[in-house]
Amino acid sequence: MPWIEATIILFGGLLLIMAFGLPVAFAFLGINLVGAALFLGGENGLVQFNRNAVQSVTAFALTPIPFFVLMGEVLFHSGVAMKAIDAFAVLIRRVPGRLSVIAIVAGTVFSAISGSTIATTALLGSLMLPTMLARGYHPKMALGPIMGIGGVDMLIPPSALTVLLGSLAGISISGLLIGGIVPGLMLSALFIGYIIVCSIIDPALAPAEALEAKPAFWERWGPFLLYVLPLLSIFGLVVGAMSAGWATPTEAAALGAAGTIVAAACYRGLTLRNLMQSLLGTVAISGIILFIIVGATTFSQVLSFSGVVNGIIGLITGQGLSPMTVLIGMILILLVLGCFVDQVSMMLITLPFFMPLVAKFNFDPIWFGMIFLICMQLGLLTPPFGLLLYTMKGVAPPSITMNQIYVAALPYVLFGLLVLLLIILFPPIATWLPSVLGG
Repeated sequence: MPWIEATIILFGGLLLIMAFGLPVAFAFLGINLVGAALFLGGENGLVQFNRNAVQSVTAFALTPIPFFVLMGEVLFHSGVAMKAIDAFAVLIRRVPGRLSVIAIVAGTVFSAISGSTIATTALLGSLMLPTMLARGYHPKMALGPIMGIGGVDMLIPPSALTVLLGSLAGISISGLLIGGIVPGLMLSALFIGYIIVCSIIDPALAPAEALEAKPAFWERWGPFLLYVLPLLSIFGLVVGAMSAGWATPTEAAALGAAGTIVAAACYRGLTLRNLMQSLLGTVAISGIILFIIVGATTFSQVLSFSGVVNGIIGLITGQGLSPMTVLIGMILILLVLGCFVDQVSMMLITLPFFMPLVAKFNFDPIWFGMIFLICMQLGLLTPPFGLLLYTMKGVAPPSITMNQIYVAALPYVLFGLLVLLLIILFPPIATWLPSVLGG
């Protein structure tokens, strides 16, 4: 069968199934059954389909995903996250846009412990948004920082989506995890700078607060040392173990999960009930991800055996396009997809075609992986279907409209595009730290 016809059957069928509202995992499984029957040898193809499904979810490289998810679940269910927010509220005082800055700083710390962008956004939104609105903060100054820093959670390790990307794309997982630190911190710094400048130019956006008298040294720094520094030490444990070669990403993730549980127990926030809630949440999220991986792996093989991948790659390379033109084309595809589909679907649809092009044009895999991650991060904030936009709508008061949420997210999308441009122009932003730390 010609590759063009195979492309129409596979992608047309996939879009048709998804149009009926079937979840993405079931959509890919459905089209995989058709593809296995047509391109993998009929009945033998279906047998191979089952073998691929087992092999795809038993890969050792995927083990960090549930551990990273568990870290975030324990952090939020145990109440440790709330103690950290309170610590930042005491520490950060005479700063324009104070509460928005606290949201950014707290979200950055949570990003170093939690592997879930949605969980970070929901937590900060439910805890800080009512206070910010009650104190007269403009909606864009209250909503925007929480959504913006929620997206950064994808870049700063630990990140379940980063592990998934590395596994599906064949990129060093430890390299990707370490490579996200500098871009993530850059975005956080840009967000804080933007908030401060806007608050100085227009104080009405973030009214100044009447704070109590300056607390004593220990009253101000004690909560930070007690509740924040131990959380950062867990981040250091995970990254340090990987970079020093003492542990694989899986072993480092296990150390991080154990450290988070011990920390929650030491703070007396760990009960049997919230531990079970954390474990159930981990099982639910990890199960969804692994179920999707089953579809992704077989879909990639079907595309390869049908000739679709080679056909499209040959079509692109035959045009005589420069590497940068091809890269910009891939970025535009990701940015458009991010407006309409979730991040896992973006990976499933594009990686079978993108990674051979990455090899063909000798792109640095970690560099390209960071570009891919930032494009996915932008997809969380771009209308009409950005996941963090609807997460914010779910925790915001009924008076907050979707238009207000879209407007609030726009500056943070622009900052994401700025960092994306900087990484394209200056690849060491993404590759320097992994090279130094041995990622």
